[in-house]
Amino acid sequence: MRLHHVQVACPPGGEEVARTFYGEVLEMTEVDKPDDLRARGGAWFRAHDEHGAVTAEIHVGVEDPFVPAGKAHPALVLDSPAHFRAVASRLTLAGFELDLSQRDTFPGHDRLHTRDGHGNRIEILGPRV
Repeated sequence: MRLHHVQVACPPGGEEVARTFYGEVLEMTEVDKPDDLRARGGAWFRAHDEHGAVTAEIHVGVEDPFVPAGKAHPALVLDSPAHFRAVASRLTLAGFELDLSQRDTFPGHDRLHTRDGHGNRIEILGPRV
C-alpha cells in the first residue's frame, strides 16, 4: 500500500490562492484534473523527484461552507537541509508565517508548520545533518 494523495479544502473561487501557495511557493506542478472532476473546481498539484517520479500529490477541493483544517495536515518531507531552508525562505518572502516552535521535535529532521493561503495547516520537514 502507498499513499496516493492528500486533499485539503478551499472556499469557492479559491483556486488562484492555492496556485500561489502550492504552485509558486512550494514549487509543485499543477496537473489537469480528470474531465469528470473538473466541474467541481479546485486544483491538483504534484511534486517529482530528479527522475520524474511523483513524490507527493495534494488535491485542493472546493468546500462550501469552507472551514480550514486547524489540526489535520499534510506533512511534506524535503530532500536536503538546503531545500528546507529554501522553502522556508520562499514562504517568508511570500508573506506566510512560519511556526518553528516544534523545529526540534521530529527526530532527525528540522520541522516547521505554516498555513496555506486559506488557513489549512501544512507541515514541512527537512533532514537534519
